[in-house]
Amino acid sequence: MGPLLGAAIYIILWWLSFFMMLPVGAQSFHEADEAPPAGSDRGAPKAPSLGKKALWAAGIAAVLWVVVAWGVSTDLFNMRP
Repeated sequence: MGPLLGAAIYIILWWLSFFMMLPVGAQSFHEADEAPPAGSDRGAPKAPSLGKKALWAAGIAAVLWVVVAWGVSTDLFNMRP
């Protein structure tokens, strides 16, 4: 696996991990029975913690990338046509 393919696989794994992490721990103003700030919807998350979720996604993607890289290097996953 070359560096370009490795980077592409990591980016895809990061996006998948990030989208899976988005609903974790999210609580809307409606669920908390609180009034939202002016201009916000009651269904919007109170504190989305996007930075923390991005870091978690990076860690999860790194672990998954190591598994994929190991699988490619041992020919468990064949990336050649």
